[in-house]
Amino acid sequence: MALLAAALTLALAVPAGGIGGLVRPAAAAPAGEVVTIYRYVDEDGVVHLTDKPKGDTRYRVFGRFRVQELVKAVGPVGIKGLAAKHGARHGVDPRLVEAVIAVESNYDPTAVSPAGAQGLMQIMPGTQRDLGVSAPFDADANVEGGVRYLKSLMDRFGELPLALAAYNAGPERVAKHGGIPPIPETQQYVTKVMDTYARLSR
Repeated sequence: MALLAAALTLALAVPAGGIGGLVRPAAAAPAGEVVTIYRYVDEDGVVHLTDKPKGDTRYRVFGRFRVQELVKAVGPVGIKGLAAKHGARHGVDPRLVEAVIAVESNYDPTAVSPAGAQGLMQIMPGTQRDLGVSAPFDADANVEGGVRYLKSLMDRFGELPLALAAYNAGPERVAKHGGIPPIPETQQYVTKVMDTYARLSR
């Protein structure tokens, strides 16, 4: 199946419920490597994609794609579906979730920061362990964990700018300073996420 056909299938499937994340991190595979992708649609209309069906007989071969091209095919359209699903589940505005994803990783599920944060919502390894996120490059798992963490910070600090500052710099720093820490990167981060959130909310 052509890559374009795959991209169109993904894009059209999102409104029905969303897209399940890929198991394999594209960053761990050569850009030109070809993988077999399996697909099934559940009773809610959610499209599930994986390269490792693990014996689940609901999956059928969807096609063979180059790793980096497949990541681009899913892109912001599929990620918007994940933001909607997990935002609704945890009581966080999906537009806020998307704003964090856009600023953190620019919609790249394989992103790794110089500090070691990973995936769409750039979760640090220690936080991954606390959240039980074992596959940080799985888009679905990363967004679910990231939204859960963001929600906990919103509940703890009560104000969105403070929660975002804690997401970026760590909750201890926000608690220590009693507000947004005097860290230029964190201050710029909060402004950028809030601006992106406002733009997505128009």
